[in-house]
Amino acid sequence: MVSQTDGDPRHHIRQTKARLREITDHLREDIDKVDEPQLKAMFETSAEVLTGLSKAFSDYEQKNESAWRK
Repeated sequence: MVSQTDGDPRHHIRQTKARLREITDHLREDIDKVDEPQLKAMFETSAEVLTGLSKAFSDYEQKNESAWRK
């Protein structure tokens, strides 16, 4: 059965942003747990990419970019 929130794009955006935030936080926490500089850089770069992706979802949600407006 389909719930009311299943068809609501805002629900999916919020869920996706929350998951991206969880992964970003986890990556940043792990930077201090590893000793290898290349892996630290990979974690930081990944966190930055996910932050940008989360911003893109926010822009879509708020229709901040012309590409997201009809």
